Amino acid sequence: MVVEDIPEAGLHIEAEAPAGVRPELAKLAGIRDLPRISGTFDLTRQGAGVRVAGRVNARVGQVCVVTLEPIESDLEEQVDLVFAPAPAGEAAGHDSADGKAPAKDPPEPLIDGRVDLGAVATEFLILGVDPYPRKAGVQFGALKSDDDSARPFAALEALKKRLGKR
Repeated sequence: MVVEDIPEAGLHIEAEAPAGVRPELAKLAGIRDLPRISGTFDLTRQGAGVRVAGRVNARVGQVCVVTLEPIESDLEEQVDLVFAPAPAGEAAGHDSADGKAPAKDPPEPLIDGRVDLGAVATEFLILGVDPYPRKAGVQFGALKSDDDSARPFAALEALKKRLGKR
């Protein structure tokens, strides 16, 4: 979205990723499947910059870290970002000249006067994905072996026997 094309009254955009793009997004996010991802954004001009507020919704397929079964969950992430042109002669991501951290987060840089809403949705998808998903009601607990001796690998041996019986 070109910032100059955003009317002064603002712009409301709703978008959904097409089926052909979702497998690549799933791979990028490190998830098993991405049946749905959509974004709702309100863009408001702020001088030469733009504020993007809204949310990203997705249905993500992952693997339970306890049972290793496939699971799906819904994700909703709130978006509230400000984009602005980078000041002349200043590279994005560098600290201020006095070495102190800025009081608040600096605005995201505009690239060629554009805001890439697909990149925003992808970033918030990746930030919202649970890195250790669990199937509902499943608890992780230490395995107990039938042998109470102090053998350090007894629990691993019990797991190997249990998995071999499937």
